[in-house]
Amino acid sequence: MLLANLTQHAALQPKKIALHGATAKISYEAIFWHLKTVKSALKQYKCLAILLDNHPAWMLLDLAALDLNIPIVPLPLFFTPAQCMHAMQDAGVDCLITDQATQMSEHLSTYITSQSLLSLAELDLTVFNLSFATKTLPSNTAKITYTSGTTGNPKGVCLSANAQLQVATSIKMVTELSAKDQHLCVLPLSTLLENVAGVYATLLAGGTANILPIAQVGLNGNQLNVQQLISTMQQTQASTAILTPAILNALVLAGEAGTTLPNSLRFLAVGGAHVNINLLQRAHTLGLPIFEGYGLSECASVVTLNGFELPKIGSIGKPLPHVMLQLADDGEIMVKGVQFLGYTHETTQINEWLATGDIGYVDDAGNWYINGRKKNMFISSFGRNVSPEWVENIGLQQPDIIQICVFGEGRPFNLAIIVSHADVIQITAAIKTANQTLPDYAQIKQWLKAEEPFNTYNNQLTSNGRLKRDVIWQVYQTKINTLYKDFA
Repeated sequence: MLLANLTQHAALQPKKIALHGATAKISYEAIFWHLKTVKSALKQYKCLAILLDNHPAWMLLDLAALDLNIPIVPLPLFFTPAQCMHAMQDAGVDCLITDQATQMSEHLSTYITSQSLLSLAELDLTVFNLSFATKTLPSNTAKITYTSGTTGNPKGVCLSANAQLQVATSIKMVTELSAKDQHLCVLPLSTLLENVAGVYATLLAGGTANILPIAQVGLNGNQLNVQQLISTMQQTQASTAILTPAILNALVLAGEAGTTLPNSLRFLAVGGAHVNINLLQRAHTLGLPIFEGYGLSECASVVTLNGFELPKIGSIGKPLPHVMLQLADDGEIMVKGVQFLGYTHETTQINEWLATGDIGYVDDAGNWYINGRKKNMFISSFGRNVSPEWVENIGLQQPDIIQICVFGEGRPFNLAIIVSHADVIQITAAIKTANQTLPDYAQIKQWLKAEEPFNTYNNQLTSNGRLKRDVIWQVYQTKINTLYKDFA
């Protein structure tokens, strides 16, 4: 369906720019010239891995593989070489195309059978032929997305082209995308959310996807140059973008400090992790068109989204047109509609309703809300059930608390690891204020200041911004146990 739409756009608006990079501009008409070359280079492969910075070439490889029915494995740049190796072995990749040749050749040396160069959209890429054992993937697998997860090696989620395109079509409808839209890719294309809800949806609508190097957007590892991001938004006249809560927070702080925010923006989606309601309210005060959503890899990304019609701050929105939601008896959110084909490393029983692992509720108007992860629920030594996300969300409403991770399993009180630039007195006051809205059993009684922010580089956050609680526990367990002992 996507390629059929591209053909229509190429006929109706051949010179319209579809993919706008830093050094290359590719029209809808030119996409097919490039695809002919790329398909010729890829047709011999059975499973392709892509390890590239954001660039139009990334999407040309994606589209060519889609047309050839070759599964692709997008590799995040923040993955360690060991994680990349695991993903490629797990999926049975026989070809890696990358702009990180020197780094990867060292780790792949025993698996490289040959290598060559591929020039694509004014970018020189290295093509490694690999000798990993072929794996049997679920039928119709078009993309295998790997998330860093909470423990162990990343897990491969197999998705069909149809599943991805149903999500992209729904996003196009809800966000009212058109050929006039200029989408700015702020997140890496290896992120399913950006790949599907960002670029696919934009191309379906005949708009322009601005795909610039991550550094040009203002991202450098886990650091954000928000002035660079704002400048790029202004230069591209971006009308749409997808943000994480941390990026939204930086934009809001810049706006509150007096920086002029782009007036071209009309739809900013935010998701990947819980979004502080206080942050959403501050964004709206600044005039930022923020719309919160929710999704998971097993559903090919987005499941719910706030749209233009009666958006509800603090809600994850309403189900997209292609899915249905219901609550299980224990409050777990269940999704019916598009879902994955299975995992690469195990036989997966696919049921009509997919258990998301998230606990939530729905209001009378049909807006959905997330309370926390089912597996993260803990029981205090007094027998009280506590969702740490609930406590953390209350804490994050305090400006002096940037990040927070709450523990309390089998303990007489809750303890928090807190990331903050504030001093002890300010943090203590922030916790006291947060506790006023919590029942006694859920309140934070003790806290530790984090040694560094939680991020993907220290392995304390997943790729979509969720806390890796086990990892954080391992880092701070000695101090945590000492505090519990001292205040028992």
